[in-house]
Amino acid sequence: MNNCENYRFIERNRPWRDLTFKFYSNGSLTIIDNTAEEVITPRELKGESYDFYVRKRIAYIKQDLSAKMRKFA
Repeated sequence: MNNCENYRFIERNRPWRDLTFKFYSNGSLTIIDNTAEEVITPRELKGESYDFYVRKRIAYIKQDLSAKMRKFA
């Protein structure tokens, strides 16, 4: 089963973008620009949206590692 965590992020600086980040339990990611209704890549992120992405990705990795350590310890 592939679970998904959705996060919405609206940039505070121009150009304002309304983004949805979908983090899947298998490690994949989808970033949707809600205004343009298109999928974008992490390379297209800048400033605070990139910072948000990095922080959420690190949190996901830590959570995944902790779950694996509990499972196999």
